[in-house]
Amino acid sequence: MSANHESKNFFLAGPAGKLEAVLWTPAHGAQAGFAAVVCHPHPLFGGTFHNKVVYQAAKALDACGGAVLRFNFRGTGLSEGTHDRGLGERDDVRAAVEFLAGHFSDVPLVVAGFSFGCWVGLRVGCEDERVKRLIGIGAPVNDSDFTYLEKCSKAKLFVHGSNDEFGDVKKLMALVNGLPGEKELVVVDGVDHFFKGKIEELGKAISEWMEGWPARE
Repeated sequence: MSANHESKNFFLAGPAGKLEAVLWTPAHGAQAGFAAVVCHPHPLFGGTFHNKVVYQAAKALDACGGAVLRFNFRGTGLSEGTHDRGLGERDDVRAAVEFLAGHFSDVPLVVAGFSFGCWVGLRVGCEDERVKRLIGIGAPVNDSDFTYLEKCSKAKLFVHGSNDEFGDVKKLMALVNGLPGEKELVVVDGVDHFFKGKIEELGKAISEWMEGWPARE
């Protein structure tokens, strides 16, 4: 437990079996202003919910007063099932969103994701009306199809390293510029895909974008 949250490790019921998960909720019984899921990078390349970028994003969302869920995709860590190239993983995200909707039914939902988790998670977030905001971190636009975002008018934040080896900044800028609805792109100068050396800038970008949302009566 920290000053900001209470932490619970548990198994989430997923479509391919149990999914290892950790949930942070505001401490001292405080009401969460929103509930967010943060999706991790590619499991075949070492991605888990312990990834430093995922953890930093979760910390920022936690500090903004939200409940934050991280989970391991199928076949990762203690999660059951096998890797499914992003297809079955969408169902894993849907299970996470359903969990949040069931436990935090009176607040808006947010889907965030890093790299592979961005590609998979934002697609699910676009499709679910309960999800009001999307956060894409290190979007791997070089070799992943993000055209589904062209029909998504939800508010979107993208945070990206200027030297990201999996997502050319100019290609991402062109994508973001063509998207409907509220959108913002924050480029952290001089860092790679993993924001090495400036990971706090990632948290700052998320905190500033989330500040004051949702508006309190």
